[in-house]
Amino acid sequence: MDTVQQKGHPKGLYLLFFTEMWERFSYYGMRAILILYLTKKLMEGGLGMDESKAMLLYGYFTGLVYFTPLIGGWLADKFLGKRLSITIGGITMMIGQFVLFGMNNMTGLYIGLLLLIIGNGFFKPNISTLVGGLYKDGDSRRDSAFSIFYMGINLGALIAPFVIGYFTDNLFKTTNADGTVAFGYRYGFLAAGVGMLLGQIIFNTFAQKYLGDLGKKPVGIAHDEEVEANKSVNPDTGEVLTQAQEKQRISVIFILFLFAVFFWAGFEQAGSSLSLYTDKFINRNVFGFEIPTSWFQSVNPIFIVTLAPLFAMFWSSKLGSKLSTPVKMGVGMVILGIGFWFMLGAVAERNANGNIDDIANKAGIMWLIMTYLLHTIGELCLSPVGLSVVTKLSPPKLASILMAVWMLSSSVANFIGGFVASVVETMGAGQVFTYISGFVIVCGLLLILLNKFISKMMHGVR
Repeated sequence: MDTVQQKGHPKGLYLLFFTEMWERFSYYGMRAILILYLTKKLMEGGLGMDESKAMLLYGYFTGLVYFTPLIGGWLADKFLGKRLSITIGGITMMIGQFVLFGMNNMTGLYIGLLLLIIGNGFFKPNISTLVGGLYKDGDSRRDSAFSIFYMGINLGALIAPFVIGYFTDNLFKTTNADGTVAFGYRYGFLAAGVGMLLGQIIFNTFAQKYLGDLGKKPVGIAHDEEVEANKSVNPDTGEVLTQAQEKQRISVIFILFLFAVFFWAGFEQAGSSLSLYTDKFINRNVFGFEIPTSWFQSVNPIFIVTLAPLFAMFWSSKLGSKLSTPVKMGVGMVILGIGFWFMLGAVAERNANGNIDDIANKAGIMWLIMTYLLHTIGELCLSPVGLSVVTKLSPPKLASILMAVWMLSSSVANFIGGFVASVVETMGAGQVFTYISGFVIVCGLLLILLNKFISKMMHGVR
């Protein structure tokens, strides 16, 4: 790693980029069809579950997916090492997808989902900490690297619904004798499993070449010279941190975790209240074609893939490198809140047009597009920067488990976001969007005001 030019990025970053891209292709591809697979009738290629039970199962699955990284991160730090954990996780998830493909019954469903939950726990926290491990303390390229890595996540999320959707709804769709359609959901799981297989082949073929020995050994049993290299250091002074200073750094992770929860609770409205509002009240006709509501879930990944390289360049610039993490994240929260102003514009347009209860009364599509654009900019200020700062602040012996803790913010946020979405019908979209916007902006400004206090506790980390 020492031979890498400071101006560019290590080739290992791009290896991790493509490994993560295929893992996200596998996960988001499976997730895109899971609820349909659960609820469609048997003759339609599904399992015929009751909708309420299916939604409950889906909720348990996504919740556990965010929880198991705590266990996987701890095992990696203590016993397995990050590299082996990523391979175990990838293979386990691949087998899970193949089980869903091969066993189209409830037994296959539970076995497949359990393997996906376990595999994700081993994979997810460790690949993110490997990205941070490519850079020494104080390296200004780390935030930029996580923006590039984040683009890989979203590239997989962008491609998956289109590919998997084509497999299930077109290529492997069949017609039953009575004329009903049978969707090829099992082949969607097969494609997701193949994506995971590709990611593992790429990772295990090139890991030694581009990562060297990074992440091969658990921190708990590293050799003396590796332990010395893995001590937490203040990048400004070069001094090794005391235990008390390390604890202050860890406390910063939890402070930022709290703010991240509120950010994601607002951001996750894209899949719930914003999606419902789009379906009912946004004019989706473009040149005579009505855009399916589900397609709007790809708008965010499209913006991410487009804008992430620009953010990567900016974080590495003189101005970008001067901005501290609390300021970046605070600005991201403010921008998220401003994004909801465009949805208020949509509400105002419908109010001006007449009866807001009339479904035929639609608002312009650009209100929604602008909301997604600002939400994406806010996400790029907070999410990859958050991943980066956790790797900077974590003591090496706790790096993976603290990354898993950071990822729990999405789990907590989904519970809060679900409650918020549930009150849209009773309170009205205008009121809810106003409250979300105001609350998130206040949180963002508070985080910016706390910048000096938090920065002192970070001991040289920006």
